[in-house]
Amino acid sequence: MKDSKDIKVSVNDLSVYYGTTRALTKISMDIPDKKVTAFIGPSGCGKSTFLRTLNRMNDLIENIKIEGEVNIDGVNIYQKNIDVVNLRKKVGMIFQKSNPFSKSIYDNITYGPRINGINHKRQLDEIVETSLKQAAIWEEVKDRLHYSALSLSGGQQQRICIARTLAVNPDIILMDEPASALDPISTSKIEELIHELKRYYTIIIVTHNMQQAARTSDVTAFFYLGELIEMDKTKTIFTNPAKKQTEDYISGRFG
Repeated sequence: MKDSKDIKVSVNDLSVYYGTTRALTKISMDIPDKKVTAFIGPSGCGKSTFLRTLNRMNDLIENIKIEGEVNIDGVNIYQKNIDVVNLRKKVGMIFQKSNPFSKSIYDNITYGPRINGINHKRQLDEIVETSLKQAAIWEEVKDRLHYSALSLSGGQQQRICIARTLAVNPDIILMDEPASALDPISTSKIEELIHELKRYYTIIIVTHNMQQAARTSDVTAFFYLGELIEMDKTKTIFTNPAKKQTEDYISGRFG
């Protein structure tokens, strides 16, 4: 068992129901701090549903029922007095399709800080520069900060969305297939960025691309039909999985 101080998220017996349909069954796992954890598995296996339980995005879905615990830094985020807005500031999310606001690059990055009460121009300028540098896009956009973010390429837009998430100083970054809509060069830039960001953040990524999971993650969890089949170091999962289902999926026998 890992030392508890190395664990950022601890999930115990988590089940999710959409109406009477059970989407996840008694998931338990520990997610390490400042590492990349990848969730793999066939479409519809519960990866994205599980990812969204980690910042309570599923709360927005009608008729959903969630049982079990998700503890972040030892606090169960499903207890009654949790401030969900603060939770989502701490646990940022990058979606499959880049979704910059139809505002300038500058206004995209400062949106979160302004909501959180930061209005001093010098401070906002610093946040913009720092976030764009961390998202490895500063050099490409530093002379275009007041252009629309929608004028950028898809890969650039996704890095703007990452910078926007970083601007509110999260602890955890959730990524739901962040490169699936991108070309190979943009995908490679996102993967390099993930590698850099894990020095400062805990990153959890859903990907249907097993090579991407193998390249970017430290730990991999394999989901199938709403259950967690196996979770281990990525190298172990890809070279010596404990479960035959995992081996069959990774070797392409189903999925």
